[in-house]
Amino acid sequence: MNQAKIAVLMTCYNRRDTTLVCLQALYNQDSIFDVYLVDDGSSDGTSDAVRANYPAVKILKGNGNLFWVGGMRLAFAEALKENYDYYLWLNDDTLLEPNALSKLFVTHHHLTEKGSPNSIIVGSTRDAATGKPTYGGAVRSKHWYSNKYEFLQPSQELQQCDTMYGNCVLIPRSVAQRVGNLDPAFIHSLGDLDYGLRARKLGCSVWMASGFIGTCSRNSIQGSWVDTKLSVRDRLRKVLQPKGFPIRAWTVFAKRHSGPFWFFYWILPYLRAVIGYRNLSASPTFSEELKQYQ
Repeated sequence: MNQAKIAVLMTCYNRRDTTLVCLQALYNQDSIFDVYLVDDGSSDGTSDAVRANYPAVKILKGNGNLFWVGGMRLAFAEALKENYDYYLWLNDDTLLEPNALSKLFVTHHHLTEKGSPNSIIVGSTRDAATGKPTYGGAVRSKHWYSNKYEFLQPSQELQQCDTMYGNCVLIPRSVAQRVGNLDPAFIHSLGDLDYGLRARKLGCSVWMASGFIGTCSRNSIQGSWVDTKLSVRDRLRKVLQPKGFPIRAWTVFAKRHSGPFWFFYWILPYLRAVIGYRNLSASPTFSEELKQYQ
């Protein structure tokens, strides 16, 4: 893998120290890569700190309204111009273990030898304090009434997924050429799930590497649209914001991936915001619903 051209794609906003710690762990990897970092209008000196500590990072400026999908889409678009062999999505709150990239590359090489070169490789993360799994691959709920994509528990075996959460994802060039970039219909959430689902429809596959590649804490529901301590009015306001289920983005996702009864699934998060019932089936799972700005 030392001869492969690798682009690491990141986006950030106002969490300078978190971003720097992520980059430190990234540069401890036994791989050569280029980093494309979108700073979406940070006011805490993130860009200056990155330039001072990691001058090789290619910093792209956002307008302050890109959110996660927009930032990652900008980074991906710039990297695609250089025709890299691999593109790694990396959240700036994900702390990689020293062998993380090697594990992802070895996994893809194994699948290529088995006849599946067009494979996305997902790395699983766990909470640094509790050791509990947090993010990684996702599978469609087996309940007929649900279109949730549930977190797939990691194991010591390679596992096939339906899609993925975008904290640490390795995309080979052949997949990027088929699928292209993240869809601009999405703002903050849903874009990673949509990318994996579109990839599978185009004949690619999604696999979760064995074990864990690093740590990343799960986001809190406090103050979010599923926080039942908030008023109905506040929950409705939040569910329509970019970090919730904005109507246009959620309509695109539901119509594209939820089959002929998509409207039934489409309305569920809004009903859930009104009645405050956390177990009402809606797509996707809490970890995606509550994705913070990365």
